[in-house]
Formats: sequence, structure tokens, C-alpha cells
Amino acid sequence: YVPNKRVGGVVLGSKIAPIFFNTMEDAGALPIEVDVSDFNMGDVIDIYPFAGEIRNHETGAMLASFTLKTDVLVDEVRAGGRIPLIIGRCLTARARESLGLPPSTIFRHARDVAASDKGYTLAQKMVGRACGVPGVRPGQYCEPKMTSVGSQDTTGPMTRDELKDLACLGFSADLVMQSFCHTAAYPKPVDVQTHHTLPDFIMNRGGVSLRPGDGIIHSWLNRMLLPDTVGTGGDSHTRFPIGISFPAGSGLVAFAAATGVMPLDMPESVLVRFKGAMQPGITLRDLVHAIPYCAIKQGLLTVEKRGKKNIFSGRILEIEGLPELKVEQAFELSDASAERSAAGCTIKLDQAPITEYLNSNIVLMKWMISGGYGDRRALERRIKGMESWLANPSLLSADADAEYAAVIEIDLAEISEPILCVPNDPDDARLLSDVAGRKIDEVFIGSCMTNIGHFRAAGK
Repeated sequence: YVPNKRVGGVVLGSKIAPIFFNTMEDAGALPIEVDVSDFNMGDVIDIYPFAGEIRNHETGAMLASFTLKTDVLVDEVRAGGRIPLIIGRCLTARARESLGLPPSTIFRHARDVAASDKGYTLAQKMVGRACGVPGVRPGQYCEPKMTSVGSQDTTGPMTRDELKDLACLGFSADLVMQSFCHTAAYPKPVDVQTHHTLPDFIMNRGGVSLRPGDGIIHSWLNRMLLPDTVGTGGDSHTRFPIGISFPAGSGLVAFAAATGVMPLDMPESVLVRFKGAMQPGITLRDLVHAIPYCAIKQGLLTVEKRGKKNIFSGRILEIEGLPELKVEQAFELSDASAERSAAGCTIKLDQAPITEYLNSNIVLMKWMISGGYGDRRALERRIKGMESWLANPSLLSADADAEYAAVIEIDLAEISEPILCVPNDPDDARLLSDVAGRKIDEVFIGSCMTNIGHFRAAGK
């Protein structure tokens, strides 16, 4: 028993955002995506995980049926979490191999994925490269190499506890970065203590620690990325504009940092293809909102919570047709994939903006070294990685015959006025003309979906 460490439980939801689904798996809970429209407050229900049924306890009436995301979920619950299961399964396999015994049959395995002669999407190729194979099919279990891992300060202390549980004395991931962005402005006494103790903990294990007041985790981690690589971070908006990331809870962030790999059931992909040229007066934020707007028009997304449809939920959002965007602009699109409840996001960019971005990032990291930031070796290693890519630049691209769960085409010529999202739902996208004349009570600019340029523009 560990005080204040929550384990077990059952979570039912029509849609469970990927980062929360991951967190439930790590905590040994049983997350089930199921239609909950027939459940009422006070109902006593019986859940049959193997049969995939939920029944009323009193009458035995069937309320809903479901299919577990993966059969391995049952083992994760029995083991007290996904991480203990992975470690125990690995130790068992190695011990049996050493003893000359056949592989254990006690563990459940992910469902076999049907063979396909189709090509791979960009995301499938990125994850494949991180696994040492050409590509990874949807539904396939894999453990991709983590090139970049980010931790932020609200979950950082929990990540530290998990790293201690893993007896981690040095990070295996190539770069691990700790930020202090959520608590810097109004720190509580416990936050001040974290500001003093967590940096050394991270740097002593070979990670890079920022300082309170430096800025937001996303903006900094983006500056340290390598193209076409895979990573994770302890924030739902950890969405790499180059490469791909799968956000995670504190336990999985610790596991990825310590071991250098991350367990992943490869999600399906949804392709969003832009075509044409942007019209005068239209901004990149309008293109961000055009994605849910067009999905609603095609019947792939609904605003109503009851019986909600969301084609993006749990899938990878792959964006094409805007290759000349600056990397900072691309992040506006990838960052918003969190609001779509997508598992991750890729954006197909040209080589030129990525080259410009990496050259700038090398200068930044050299400045960090001169300013006493550590771990120095991690920063120097990442600089060498960027210089190596710049010396021989190449980018992955999706195959022409790759398969997607859905394809959404957006003609930029048809976006002639700004598109807004109505409070309090980022899915409720509407044209400016549809809401013109509405009284605005309050204006709030957050930092999850913005960059310093937005604040400068608002300040004027």
C-alpha cells in the first residue's frame, strides 16, 4: 500500500481522451468506451468485461455492450497497471529463456492485425522507424523508441515518484526536458519546494531542466525536436509539429524517460487535406477551426454530447496541403489536435522551414549551454543530432495508397470568412456571420493554444 497513490477502479465513457485512457491503464483501472446514454444516476449495474456486457443489477436488463480496446487491458488490471505488467512480462520472458523454458502462456496478447499490401501513412512510417521496421499498422502493439520526452511541473513531482519506483538513475531516452510553466506565475508553498528540488533530480539523471518563468513546455520542447522522430509528454497539448508525439500521464512519462521506449497500440489515422490558396483576411486559426467545421458538415463530428460522433477521437490526425508553413505555424494545427481528442498529429512540411527551424534551435541550445542550463551533455547530444540531420536532410512521406479511417478535403477558396468556436466547446465551430452581433462578456487568452506572437498581437 502506498498512501495517496490511486490504483484500480472502472471508468465508463462514450469517448475517453487518449491521455486519460493512458493514465487509467497506468493506474490499473479498467477504462471502457461504451454508450452510457441509458445509465442514470443511482443505477446499480453489473459489468461483464469478458462478455462485453453491462446489465442492470436489479432486472438483469441489458444496458449496453462493448468491446475492450485490447485484450491486454484485463492483464493490466490484474497487474496493478500497464507498467508493472510490461516489466513483469519482460522479466518472465528473460527468466524462462535463461532456464531454457518455452515462452509463457499466462499473459494475454494484443489481437493479431490482418496483413495488408497497402502503403503506410506518414504517422505509421514515423512509428515504424522508431521500431526499426518500415511501418506499423493500426491496432498493432509496438514499443517505439522515445527520442524526446517532456515533463511539466504539475505532474512532475508524480513523475519523480514514478522514476524512484523504477529505480531510475539515468534516463535512457535521448532527451528528457522538465518545464516549470503551470506553477510559475502563482506558486503555492509546495510549488516553491518543487522549483528548488526537481531541477537537480532531472539534471542528475541526464535530463534538461528549464527554470520557473522560462515559458511553456510545448514551445520549449518543440525547439528540441528532431524530424520524423517519436516522443511523449505529460500534457495533452504535447503535439509535435515535426515528428509525432503521444501524450501520456506521469507514470508513462517516467517509463518512457527511464527505458527509452513507450507501449503503444497503433491508432488509425484520419487525413485532412487542404487545397487551394488562403483568402485575404483569413488566418491560420481559421484553418484550425475549419477542421471541425468541415467535419460537422460531412457528418463526421457532432456537437451534441448525447450520442456524440467524433471521427478524430483516439485516432491520429494527419494534415497535408500546407507544406510551406513555418514550424511555429504548424504547431497551431498540431496543438489543436488535442481539442479534437486525437491520439496524435502529423503535418507534412517542406524541407526548407524545418531547416530554418533547426538552425535557429541550435543557436538557442548553444545559448542555453552558455547560460548554465543542464544537463550539458543532453543539450550537446541534441545539437549534434540536429547538425547530423542538416548535413543530410531527408523527410518521410505517406504512401499514395495508404489507408485512412476517413479523408476530409478542405478547399481554402471556400473559407472566405473567419471561423470561430462557440463557448464552451472547441467542436462547436461556426462562421463569423452566424454569430455576428452576439454580446461578448469576457475575453481570455490562454497559453495552451497560443504562442508569444499571439500575445504580442493582442497587446497592440
